[in-house]
Amino acid sequence: MEKTADYETTFVLSPEQTEEEREASLERIKTTIEGNEGEIMEIDEWGERRLAYPINDLFSGYYVVLDFQGDSQVVDELERNFKLIGDLLRYLIVRKDK
Repeated sequence: MEKTADYETTFVLSPEQTEEEREASLERIKTTIEGNEGEIMEIDEWGERRLAYPINDLFSGYYVVLDFQGDSQVVDELERNFKLIGDLLRYLIVRKDK
């Protein structure tokens, strides 16, 4: 079994999503992590913020920061799912060193 590590992902959803669509996107991400034996440590929804530069003619996005533990399989599956979410503007997954 591969050793688990601490990760942090920050992602930006389209501000044009309804609250239900945003919740569905967040639920999909949580299910992906937990379904691959990862553990969510903390979810911090920053809400709608102005983007540093326009993305797809949008000037703001809905920011979420999520801390989780898992192995590389969790990260790979999470990246695959991020690419499938249509209203996801940007994402970044980083490993947190102790």
